[in-house]
Amino acid sequence: MSAVLGLFDSGVGGLTVLRRVLERHHGVQCVYLGDTARVPYGNRTPEEIRVIAAEVVAWLRHSGVTTVVMACNTTNALARDVAEAQAGGPVIGLIGAAASMVKETRVGVLATPATVQSSAYRVSIEALRPGTDVIEQACPAFVPLIEAGDLLSDDLRRVAMAYVEPLLEASVESIVLGCTHYPLLEPLLRQLLPPSVRLIDPALAVARQLDDVLGPPSSALGQRMSLGCCRICVTADPSGFAARATPWLGERPDVELIHLQP
Repeated sequence: MSAVLGLFDSGVGGLTVLRRVLERHHGVQCVYLGDTARVPYGNRTPEEIRVIAAEVVAWLRHSGVTTVVMACNTTNALARDVAEAQAGGPVIGLIGAAASMVKETRVGVLATPATVQSSAYRVSIEALRPGTDVIEQACPAFVPLIEAGDLLSDDLRRVAMAYVEPLLEASVESIVLGCTHYPLLEPLLRQLLPPSVRLIDPALAVARQLDDVLGPPSSALGQRMSLGCCRICVTADPSGFAARATPWLGERPDVELIHLQP
């Protein structure tokens, strides 16, 4: 049976992971679920996040998914065990993948409040690279502003500067984009950071890890990716989601409205 990937996030952020996967593995069958009715996850309690993860992964399994990609750092940090119990197959996470990409000794992490509170990034990075200084910065305003769709707003620039300032004061050498929404801010962050600071996108490592499930990368690496094998679903506002997703995916996706709860 061919692999069917299931990816999920609270909104458009997980599309940054979907894009990297499709760039490396052309034609793989995917089901993407954006739980837009409950965005953002990162400001919710751990108990809420674990309930949500169980509902989402159960729906993905019912939809025929054989491998789950947790395209959401918050659920990865707080509910990885829940996803593994529900998935019925492999579960691929972002945090361990990101930790494997760290080479520097002073590392910043931009993440949601729930992910920062869990210390999951610090623990994973220090386990692989003992002695690394890890400075975690919670960014509660990022996801709501990104989901609003204006990545050039003055408000977004102001909060981005406030979030990166403590990391710059700590002289970090790299910054992990610890939420899948945040790669959408890479052009803005590049304006605010010195060229010497490396940005780490966990989605790139996840796409490579999927070689173990999907086989070697496509021989057509570099060709334009296609959404033809993807089913994209949301729990609210499919039209708005499609509009926000278009700049990142390069085409307007067909988006299906689904209901997780009766």
